[in-house]
Amino acid sequence: MTPTLVSQRSTLNPVSSAVTPAGSALRLVLDPALDRRAVVDGAWWPGSSDASAELAGLITAVDERLGRTTLRVGVHRDAWEHIPRRIPAQGRNVRVGWFRHGDPHVITLIPTTGEPVVLLIVPPGTAAGAAEATLRLAAQDLAGLTTDDILTLASLPPDPAARAATAGSPGPVTGQEATSSIRPPSARA
Repeated sequence: MTPTLVSQRSTLNPVSSAVTPAGSALRLVLDPALDRRAVVDGAWWPGSSDASAELAGLITAVDERLGRTTLRVGVHRDAWEHIPRRIPAQGRNVRVGWFRHGDPHVITLIPTTGEPVVLLIVPPGTAAGAAEATLRLAAQDLAGLTTDDILTLASLPPDPAARAATAGSPGPVTGQEATSSIRPPSARA
């Protein structure tokens, strides 16, 4: 079977894109449309930065949710520890490539068919409130936003007045939920 890349819109059922609670082993959310308008297709909040311990679970979950088979995974070298050349997942070995260029906040899963799946990585040590807000944001239509924009928006208070008051003090605000209307930073008043 020859791998084929197609760029058609895939739709997930609502359960596939649901945010997994913070206490769960795998915290993953996928954009239900996977329509390639945003910089990421979802987000993942790993429990550690140990690639050999975290990648097998991610590969299995993405394969099951999308009905695809992951062939390769690409990670940023400086964002991960213990990066194996191959990782066993679902009875096969998946190749793992690492790079020192590109965005350290993303991981790319390349399936045998379809477009690559690009996930925003929520840093493992992130507080639960901010991490869950980031997961919710990444599952929305975020066309025009960068990964840094998404991470910044997730750490802002949901109240526009509070957002304006904290505009000069970047820093995560834990326990806050994402706003329902997300605009690029350049469009905010």
